Amino acid sequence: MTNRGTTQPLLDQLHQTHHTVGLGRKRFRRSKSTPVGEIAPVEINEIKNDQSLLRSKLILDKLHPSIRKVIVYLIIYLGIGTICFYFVRSKIKGKKIDGVLDSLYFCVVTMTTVGYGDLVPNSATTKLLACVFVFSGMALVGLVLSKAADYLVEKQETLLIKALHMGCRVGPSEILEEIETNKVRYKCFMVAAFLIMLIIIGTVVLTRVEKFDTVDAFYCVCATITTLGYGDKSFSTKAGRIFSIFWILTSTLCLGRFFLYVAEWNTEKRQKEIVKWVLSRRTTNVDLEEADLDDDGVVGAAEFVIYKLKEMGKINQHDVAAVLKEFESLDVDQSGTLSTADLTLAQSS
Repeated sequence: MTNRGTTQPLLDQLHQTHHTVGLGRKRFRRSKSTPVGEIAPVEINEIKNDQSLLRSKLILDKLHPSIRKVIVYLIIYLGIGTICFYFVRSKIKGKKIDGVLDSLYFCVVTMTTVGYGDLVPNSATTKLLACVFVFSGMALVGLVLSKAADYLVEKQETLLIKALHMGCRVGPSEILEEIETNKVRYKCFMVAAFLIMLIIIGTVVLTRVEKFDTVDAFYCVCATITTLGYGDKSFSTKAGRIFSIFWILTSTLCLGRFFLYVAEWNTEKRQKEIVKWVLSRRTTNVDLEEADLDDDGVVGAAEFVIYKLKEMGKINQHDVAAVLKEFESLDVDQSGTLSTADLTLAQSS
């Protein structure tokens, strides 16, 4: 009886509060015929802005750190370059279309070292400015954009392996093993396919937009992606220069990565040939003497592995000496083995 008498006023109070809140909600109900804009246009705009900002933030968070870094650096470089060349646009001679577009186009052509010659500096100030931006642009392409390109290519390797083994089941472990075995080769295939696609797109756009014939369009594409830039053929329309800003960046970078991957592939093939030769040749007494690191007349498994790795060119004597030095510094009791006690004593000392 006592508990019931105590809880009943609380239940009545909660019921009264819920009823009051319900009444309060009814006061803010609007008629179906009332336009949304008459109720709270400011609040609706704020909600839309918050949603767009949240969506942009989520997209940036999903990007790989190297991609985010590239986007930030590229925006900063092109932004500063466009502003600088826009203010000195009167001291740049050539075929001009739009102030901002021409400045951005000139910045990209300078950054990629294409240098058509359709827009050229015409004063000491613009010449020095172009020198600064060509060196900084080459550094940006070499250090930052190339890392992002590597990440994007490696991201597509899994899809390529799945496509090549579409008829059979391929698990994550098999994919990783395949990538490690033929990593550079798949990179070459991916970049080569992307490069062919860029060449075709560039040729079609130059044919349709710039009104070049097929040979001239292909000639201009080759002169651009190799950064040869003769200058007799270039982008001279507004639509063409807008397209070239994105296409020149991707195509020149893609060709550079392709030749780099080809060089890596040749190096990897040579390395595999050396490994095959080392493992196939007969071991002699001279090999045992060189493999005996502690000069005890006996070669253990670890010593033999180290010797073979040195022959394959994977490690050298300097690496072995550095590792042995670290081992000796950790082996406090000089027992020739490492234990938890050794690590504790080494860290405390």
